[in-house]
Formats: sequence, structure tokens, C-alpha cells
Amino acid sequence: MTERPAHPDAAAVRSFWEGLGLPGLFDVHVHFLPPNIQRAVWAVFDAAGPKIGREWPIRYRESHEERVAILRDFGVRRFSTLPYAHKPGVATYLNDWSREFAAGVPEVVSSATFYPEPEAGGYVAAEVHAGVEIFKIHLQVGEFHLDDPLLDPVWGVLSDAGTPVVVHAGSGPVGNDFTGPGSMRRLLSRFPRLSLVVAHMGAPECAEFLALAERYESVRLDTTMMFTEFFGASYPADLVPRLRDLQPKILLGSDFPTIPYPYVEQLTGLAGLDLGDDWLRAVCWENGRDLIGL
Repeated sequence: MTERPAHPDAAAVRSFWEGLGLPGLFDVHVHFLPPNIQRAVWAVFDAAGPKIGREWPIRYRESHEERVAILRDFGVRRFSTLPYAHKPGVATYLNDWSREFAAGVPEVVSSATFYPEPEAGGYVAAEVHAGVEIFKIHLQVGEFHLDDPLLDPVWGVLSDAGTPVVVHAGSGPVGNDFTGPGSMRRLLSRFPRLSLVVAHMGAPECAEFLALAERYESVRLDTTMMFTEFFGASYPADLVPRLRDLQPKILLGSDFPTIPYPYVEQLTGLAGLDLGDDWLRAVCWENGRDLIGL
């Protein structure tokens, strides 16, 4: 059988982490979705409609199997699948599919989602009991607030379990009435021990979400798409020095496969912050390892 050649983007990615002396990368913000859902998501990006707001060519539009192989080429040793429900009645379907997918890919960080609905507390408790390692929710797409009363049982379960939740709460790329830091502030005032990972570092409300990470012990930020040319100067320069002190709370995220540039651009953007190799090693490997484990 002919050996498959490595992806052409792989050499640059591997050179980055090898140069830091790391065993690979730990990416907490990767998406693998059921084929029908994936097609629908990509159609939204292709249309560059009101929820996207700009042209967004997808670079890694391969099959599930090919995308797993690409991540292995890159040396991404652990990665999430981050399903997210956009309406009631979808979360359990996504969670069942994600569980089956994870069973065949040992690098996967077992991922699940939830939505404000009466059943949410029960199925989230079941997923935690079954060993789910991370959840994902998307306030812009799902159009709900974090402190929706239907989610109270969910937050109780997750606060006790300490299972992290990646939350797309920032108003990028296009905000609506449900995005922004307000509902996260209200939620954390009631459940201060929640383990929340703010996707995209909360852009464009970067300062507000950074302050929440500084205030609450278990609030973290993921780097997804920040510091790339595609997003330009979207992270305020005056906030960057504060990221040094938050070194243990910054996690590498990429949004693979739905990114419009080579994967390595996320990494070189982080290196360009000049926060040091120890900071890069923590962000690209150690912090994910400590949050999830190996």
C-alpha cells in the first residue's frame, strides 16, 4: 500500500513545536460534526451571510478521516470535537455522534454540548458520568443567555464536576442580543467555581473577558483565531502584557477545520506576542494537559 504523503502545511507546524521542545500540540478548539450538520455549518460560512459578515474561505474542507490524518501530520496530540446545539432537541443527537466518533480516534478529547431545554440537566449529568471531558456552547448561534433558568441544573452539575465548558460568548464575528460578557458575569456571580473557557479570547470584548479570567480562578481564555492576519489587530495591544501573568489560563485553540489560513498562522501569531518560550510551551501544550489530562 502506498504511504500517504504528509499534508503540505505540516512541516511548518511541526517545526514550531519541535523548536520549543514540545511533544506536540494540545488544541482545545477543534470541530468535528456529523456530516449533515457540517455541511450546513459550512454553507453558512460559504454564503458569508449576516452571521458571518465577511468572506470566509475554508482551508481544510476534507473528510473526517482526512482531517484526523492532517491533525496527526501536524502533531496535534490531543484535540476536541466541540459540537454545539443551535436549537432544542439537537444536543443529544450531537452528543451521541461525538461519542461514537471519539471511540475510534484516541487523540480526541471527549466533547459534548447542551441547550436551554428541560432535559438539559439530566443529559449533561449523564454525559459527565460517562466521562465527557469538555462541553461547548455558542451563544451567537444558539441565541440564548448563559443564565437562562433552564440551564440552572446544568451549571449545578458542572460546578460540582469541574468539567470545562468552551463558551463562544464574544460578539465576533457578528454580535446579537445574546453575545457579550453580561450573562457570563451574572452566571459567575452565582456559580463562581465554574470552569469556563472563553472562545476567541472573547473578541471583540477582549478587555471584559480578560478581567473575568483574572477575577475567577477557573475562567480561562482560548486563543482561537486571535493574533492572525485574518483578524488583524483585533486584540488590543495594551492588554497583551496582562496575558503574561495569565500564562496558566491561556489555551491553544484553532477552530480547525473552518479557518481561512494555514494552521501555522495561529502559532506564529502567538510567537509574535514576544511573551517568551515558556509562555508558548504553556499555551500550546502544558495548559491543555493540565486542564484535561493526557
